[in-house]
Amino acid sequence: MEGTAPRRIALVHDFLLDLRGAERVFLAMCDLWPEADVYTAVYDPLGTDGRFESRNVRTSPLQRLKPTARTFRALLPLYPAAIESFDLSAYDLVVSSSSAWAHAVICDESTLHLCYCHNPFRYVWNDRDRTLAERRDPFSRAALRALFRRWRQWDWIAAQRVDRYLANSHATQKRISTYFGRDSSVVYPPVETERFAPGPVGGYYLVLSELMPHKRIGVAVEAFNRLGRPLIVVGDGPDARRLRRMAAPNVRLLGRVDDARVAQLLSGCRALVVTATEEFGIAAVEAQAAGRPVIGLAAGGLCETVQEGVTGVLWKGGPDELAEAVLRFDEDDVDSADCVANARRYGVERFKQALSREADRLLSDSPPVEHHEARRARAASQPRTMRGLGRRLR
Repeated sequence: MEGTAPRRIALVHDFLLDLRGAERVFLAMCDLWPEADVYTAVYDPLGTDGRFESRNVRTSPLQRLKPTARTFRALLPLYPAAIESFDLSAYDLVVSSSSAWAHAVICDESTLHLCYCHNPFRYVWNDRDRTLAERRDPFSRAALRALFRRWRQWDWIAAQRVDRYLANSHATQKRISTYFGRDSSVVYPPVETERFAPGPVGGYYLVLSELMPHKRIGVAVEAFNRLGRPLIVVGDGPDARRLRRMAAPNVRLLGRVDDARVAQLLSGCRALVVTATEEFGIAAVEAQAAGRPVIGLAAGGLCETVQEGVTGVLWKGGPDELAEAVLRFDEDDVDSADCVANARRYGVERFKQALSREADRLLSDSPPVEHHEARRARAASQPRTMRGLGRRLR
């Protein structure tokens, strides 16, 4: 970073098992600090297409179990201890990229910790009730509820150790405040807009997403089953089998495809369809970078990245409401230049500049004595706040 003495920096990410939105953000962080050491609970070089092979990647003891993107969730109760096992005492600055547990690393008393938060851990906070409702067995549901209660307590305590939070959207900023009681600044994530360009438009609509229950891809499948219009679904995940069973012949599930194919599909679709509450929604910005509009759920980050009536349309509800939105929105009236111009607000260089600026600010604004006092103040409030939190978790 310009204007400062050389700093010893560590970068921390939850897990590096595949290349999704959070991992692409972390790649930009790695580019910003090319000499920094990388820490993650578990790492799969093949799953991440070798994109981190040039880095010094340090993993937790869970690496011995060699988890993959398909199997790592079975180790869920073990990740808190794994992330706290790292010795970060040699660093001046730790920058964590967290959508689950990376923010919980334990730093030395002289180390500053800047957390870029994609979302507080979904399954124990904003998606807790749906996750529990999916458990039909009352005994496993009770066990999971107890695990979530303890995780939330641990998560709240961990959040008080972070010196400064950055949020990927105003939606995430509100969650950080609600769940952790912490202030944060919004730094929008990087989108590789240069990978995309407008092209000939076909007759199909597109879903680009992990196939997870909380993504609600079934809403899109049901809507397009009724509409009879072509829908292509790109992505993989635990919900793939169920979605294939329910899909009509006009709905095609392609699984995972490479970046070049994604760019081609985005530039050729009539519109990208988004059915989930996205904290930011990188795919929606990618679609606009390809000159295509978004038909997205009116919630979360899409309310910040989609310009209603100009680069897309936002809707609320289920399959019926989505089908209605598709019918009333005329994609032919969209100017691809407007979409591209809107997407450029989220370029990689803007992200790097903003993140570097925030890191410099933390280092210059936080003399050791002052940031120690801030940590002690948060710790001192813990008993009273945790009693209130305990009531909320019951």
